[in-house]
Amino acid sequence: MTLSVIVPVYNEAATIREVIRQVAAVGIAQEIIVVDDGSTDGTPEMLRQLQREHGTVLPGVSGSPCELRVVWHVRNRGKGAAVRSGFQAARGEIVVIQDADLEYTPGDVPALIAPIERGEADAVLGSRFIRQRPRFFVHGGMPFFSHYLGNLCIIWLTNRLYGFRATDYEGCYKAFKRALVCSTPVGADGFEFDNELICKLLRRRARIAEVPIRYTPRVYREGKKIRWYHGVRILWTILKWRILPFTRA
Repeated sequence: MTLSVIVPVYNEAATIREVIRQVAAVGIAQEIIVVDDGSTDGTPEMLRQLQREHGTVLPGVSGSPCELRVVWHVRNRGKGAAVRSGFQAARGEIVVIQDADLEYTPGDVPALIAPIERGEADAVLGSRFIRQRPRFFVHGGMPFFSHYLGNLCIIWLTNRLYGFRATDYEGCYKAFKRALVCSTPVGADGFEFDNELICKLLRRRARIAEVPIRYTPRVYREGKKIRWYHGVRILWTILKWRILPFTRA
């Protein structure tokens, strides 16, 4: 099955080139779609430089190059809006969301899409908490413990309301059949986009699997963007989409 990797990016000039290189080096993506969400830190220049160097084809491994495509947002609209633009532009049968920092390892992508390729799942969640124990504090003092408590609330509420038993909903890595996400309307523009999508897929009784992924959290001074108020929006999203009606596209 063909694979499109969606990379939403906002002000990640320090890491975007390496992330793209690592994704291409895995050698299984037919296209990498970078959605620049109105970056102001030099990320657009970095992406244009990559296009000048490689054109639209990135060197892969074992003779498996992949296409690099860039979608531009004139202004910052939020991660969810960027992911939605990536889904709309994708041509692969499977789509994977890849963060533009280095918290996640592209080498985990083959395992992430395997349940879909085997016909066992329609969507796959990457879980940070299956393979390794939670890290409550990291170098630099980022309070990962508070993030972990927020994750526990999100996991408990989603599992309780939707009758599922996932161990992690907030990991970046998620894979979907493109036809499934294209027929599931999601209106959120922020970090709560993933939660709205997953809640609606659970209501549609999509087959969802989990696989372990590796995770190296970064600190706020390194560019981490999620804050406590994003968690509040996520919890509200989980609650309201258990009740509100929606129509398949």
